[in-house]
Amino acid sequence: MKLGDSAKLAKFFDSSIEVTMPGRSSSYSKSQAEMVIKDFFSTNSVKGFDVIHQGENDGSEYCIGTLHTSTGDFRTTVFMKQKDGDEVLQELRFEK
Repeated sequence: MKLGDSAKLAKFFDSSIEVTMPGRSSSYSKSQAEMVIKDFFSTNSVKGFDVIHQGENDGSEYCIGTLHTSTGDFRTTVFMKQKDGDEVLQELRFEK
């Protein structure tokens, strides 16, 4: 997340992932989500990411942080879950 590298981030995506950002919210396949995030990062050049809070709820883990970009800060929420022994990213939210 800190690097704004959609390809590295996509390695953690589940087979389908919910992506929410200003003006757009949908469920995408892993490859579609990578393209959506790549487009988001190209429009909003990433300058850094700070974790504000992280925790666990019913076997799922989540992280809330601030994504610093060239167009301003986004409150970012990441939801991960254990699946077949791996931790996969199931939902990603970017909010102004």
